[in-house]
Amino acid sequence: MATRESSGGGSALRTRLRGLAGLDEEGVSLSLVLLSAAVAAAVLSPLLWLVARATQVPVTDAVSLLTSQTATGVLLNSLVLVAAVTGASILLGVPLAVLTVQTDLPFRRFWTVAIAVPLVVPSYIGAFAYVSAFGPSGALANVLAPLGVGVPTVYGLGGTALVLTLFVYPYVFLTTRASLLSFDETQLEAARTLNHSYPRAFRRVILPQVAPAVTAGALLVALYTLSDFGTPAIMRYDVFTRVIYVELNSFGVGRANATLLSLQLLTVTAVVLALESRVGGEDASGYGTPASSTPMVSLGRLRWVATLLPALVSVFTLVLPVGILTMWLLRSGPGYAGGGLAFQPAFAMNSVYVAALAAFVTLLFALPVAYYAGRSGSLVARISERATYLGYAMPGVVLGLSLVFFSSNWLQQYVSVEAAQLVYQSLPLLVFAYVVRFLPQAVGSARSSVLGIDRELIGAARVLGEPPRRAFQRVTLPLIAPGLLAGAALVFLTTMKELDTTLILHPTGFTTLVTYIWRVQEAGYYGRAALPALVLVVLSGLSMVPLLRQERS
Repeated sequence: MATRESSGGGSALRTRLRGLAGLDEEGVSLSLVLLSAAVAAAVLSPLLWLVARATQVPVTDAVSLLTSQTATGVLLNSLVLVAAVTGASILLGVPLAVLTVQTDLPFRRFWTVAIAVPLVVPSYIGAFAYVSAFGPSGALANVLAPLGVGVPTVYGLGGTALVLTLFVYPYVFLTTRASLLSFDETQLEAARTLNHSYPRAFRRVILPQVAPAVTAGALLVALYTLSDFGTPAIMRYDVFTRVIYVELNSFGVGRANATLLSLQLLTVTAVVLALESRVGGEDASGYGTPASSTPMVSLGRLRWVATLLPALVSVFTLVLPVGILTMWLLRSGPGYAGGGLAFQPAFAMNSVYVAALAAFVTLLFALPVAYYAGRSGSLVARISERATYLGYAMPGVVLGLSLVFFSSNWLQQYVSVEAAQLVYQSLPLLVFAYVVRFLPQAVGSARSSVLGIDRELIGAARVLGEPPRRAFQRVTLPLIAPGLLAGAALVFLTTMKELDTTLILHPTGFTTLVTYIWRVQEAGYYGRAALPALVLVVLSGLSMVPLLRQERS
């Protein structure tokens, strides 16, 4: 009797586990579940290594560091910067969204694209352009000095907040614009019939309903500001990412300090993500109508005056940076190829090579997770998919620190010195870091393709005698190939411009576009950084192709 009960209990447990893993669903096998779980575990491993490194720091030392004047100063600087950039992005992004959606602004489609383009330009390129223009020996500063016109310093909080705002406000612009496009116009018309002016109607009717979208964009700005390394480093403003990078390169006790500061940064990031997840679930009452091409508000005589706002923004985000880079490129002249810091085409080839390799490996990692998540709604499938997003939320400098600890400490202690030397600052470790960082881009695109497949097609293949693997190769894979390639292309473009992870983990002697730009800007050779910076801007601009197509349609 006891044996039967035990057997029955074991059977119920197995059934329960199969349900949690979705093994009873069509197209889901045990090997797929295990492969997805392995990918999730690999993505989570950097966080575990970071925590393991932190546990090696004595508690008294940890408390002393986290309560020190340096740590509290860095925390305060980071929070002030986040508040300044987020507030300025709202003040800039919301009016621009209203102008391009609800008014008869001339050339609305053109301004929409021009206003959104700065989002894909690396912010450190913008910081480099502004320092090379307005810095102590900058191009514009030198031109204005004989005229007696002084240029405010670009370093510190002011310059960092300005540059970050100019290149991340599109987060607020795009989320607000999306909400305004699907806003129910009849509500505004009802308010106008009650003799409400547009400003009053906007404040009482529109703003409460677009507030969740504005907040969501603002939280994305805050998350980006927390994780950005290049801009604060170039602008010489001490925030978490800059101090972590400096401590990491100081070795000794510096790495312990960097580890604790990284955990503190991750805690602040987790708070931002928690806020973002709560905002993302808000009810969208008042929406659901198709986007209207008819402006709700006529600007009258102010139509052309209103274009000054998007025009000025475009000047400071596009015309000035590209113009400065072009000027430095032309000014460098024949001597551009000389010297120890000369640009070489091999640097661009290295960037393309490592980005293509990262895109391919990311695709291999993403395929089982995306297929499992698209075929099963089980708990394990959801956890495996969500785990892949951890690396995307982890600042690159923190990820780099974690992998440095793994390769130089953990492997040396628990495997061998030879293994540590083989892995530390190796190309496979760098590619793995890219995979962890950008896996969600491929998973999201591939999962959408899997969800769009008609299951009857796979069922028909099975009825015709095809085994599951053969049915996947002949039916599923060709159908999801466009989504896979789109995800790989996005990973490729993002990898090309990734800065902090590349700086920390790139192999010795392996120079890419971003490492070269960083090296020459630190040395003050702005002309030598112009060409690779312009190449990165063009490559980043390719990410705008989907938006261009959408606006054209």
